[in-house]
Amino acid sequence: MKNKKLQSMIVIGMLSSISFILMLFNFPLPALPAFLKVDFSDVPALIAAITMGPVAGILVAFFKNALDWLFAGSPTGVPVGHLANFVTSILFIMPVYVIYRKMATKKGMAFGLAAGTLSMAIGMSVLNYLVFLPMYTYFLNMPAETGNALFGTIVLGILPFNLIKGLILTAIVLLMFSSMQKWIDKQRLYYQ
Repeated sequence: MKNKKLQSMIVIGMLSSISFILMLFNFPLPALPAFLKVDFSDVPALIAAITMGPVAGILVAFFKNALDWLFAGSPTGVPVGHLANFVTSILFIMPVYVIYRKMATKKGMAFGLAAGTLSMAIGMSVLNYLVFLPMYTYFLNMPAETGNALFGTIVLGILPFNLIKGLILTAIVLLMFSSMQKWIDKQRLYYQ
């Protein structure tokens, strides 16, 4: 039992490190707000969640953001962007975990990724409207966007960004899944 617990902690640490490194290679999408950047750091968190359970995926998402905040800092001094990235990761990986747990096939993975993309896009649109954008403007001491300007930022910036990011992550995971399915199933049996 102790050996499995130690191995789980080591794997979570390794996946967190890989996730942190992948987070460094972020890039903006043309025609969308420059502060929104795509990275592939949710892939290791997703692998942790579907092989070891949701807590492992959440821990990987937490550690990658904690490491990035320690190394890169935050323009606000408060890790608002890191908190938003953490929530985004959870909104993406949890539906995939739940659906794949019930239907452990390529079709189940595809449905889970579609649900994760929608969850991330809708959830982050609402949370940016209510929480994250107001926090940014407060901590950066900028005038707050309100009304149509805020709604436009959400509908024309954040929603399409998260949909595109979800589609990119879905394509990458589905490409990897074909060659990793046997390994994933073996790991799921071992850890869960």
